[in-house]
Amino acid sequence: MSNRELAKSLIDQIPDSKMYYIIAYLQGAAVPEEIPNTETIASMEELENGGGTLFNGSTEALFVELMEE
Repeated sequence: MSNRELAKSLIDQIPDSKMYYIIAYLQGAAVPEEIPNTETIASMEELENGGGTLFNGSTEALFVELMEE
């Protein structure tokens, strides 16, 4: 029995009172994973290669610094 067939057979065993939770989970699982754009991929590669900037401070300080740039 495949995983898909097993899942379908288990759904028949779930009481209606819990079906809402299963539907919500399945809807989330059915959304395809997002693929990062070129700029994001380049940023991740920069960090993996030791580049980038590390910020240690509050969120307020981060926004102040970003507004200065």
